[in-house]
Amino acid sequence: MTTTSFFKRTFFMFTLMSSLAFVSCKSKQTFVQNADATPIVGLKPIAVIDKLYENKADFKTVYIKSDASFDNGKQSQNVTAEIRIKKDEQILVSIRFLGITMAKASITPSTVSYYEKIKGTYFEGDFSTLSQWLGADLNYDKIQNMLLGESLDDLRKGKYNQTMADQLYRLDDKANNTTQKTFFIDAANFKLKKQEVAQSDKARKIQIEYANFSLFNALIMPTNVQINAVQEKGITEINLDYTSISFNEELSFPYSVPNGYKRILIN
Repeated sequence: MTTTSFFKRTFFMFTLMSSLAFVSCKSKQTFVQNADATPIVGLKPIAVIDKLYENKADFKTVYIKSDASFDNGKQSQNVTAEIRIKKDEQILVSIRFLGITMAKASITPSTVSYYEKIKGTYFEGDFSTLSQWLGADLNYDKIQNMLLGESLDDLRKGKYNQTMADQLYRLDDKANNTTQKTFFIDAANFKLKKQEVAQSDKARKIQIEYANFSLFNALIMPTNVQINAVQEKGITEINLDYTSISFNEELSFPYSVPNGYKRILIN
């Protein structure tokens, strides 16, 4: 894979399919490792889901610095990323390689845009175009949730078959369609440990796994995320470690396509 292709297609795999969680971070706040809690077993699915949403992060803004690694079995790449989130309004991602900003993306509930410097190109579109390109049903809420280690879907709106193993509640979506969704919730802290979305008819599967939970300002957050994306052409692995994080600061969201860049279309 060329560096250019990495910053084009994989850039969105990083920001959208991965998008992520939190590692033993250096921050303006102090992270305290969460002590082991006693698992609560025997709950019905609705009670498990209620406890999951009791732990949902509440914030106005989030500022994150992250190390990211990418491996598709043929090539690997390491970059750093700066992620700014204004809750429910905008996500701004800057990708840097060897300290140089190589690409930026701005994501809002209605638009998705990015530019990359190597070839001087940019993209502007909406989620329907991007979802078709990546083969995944995406919207702003799902991206924001992935960035915060939350479930892709609003689990309160679904119905699930529930089992339990290794102190994890497993919820399998009952919806009878070609997309299978599974969510694994820790019975001790009721945070999401893993979520899977599979399309068996298209041989696609995305698995997002969260680890190393810590307590931050009375909220339990995962501090590492691993993404495995399986398609017919192979497996892509993305690992993210957050090196710095702060909540509720006044943030700016500077984004403008440099003059002279060429617009590209995604088919």
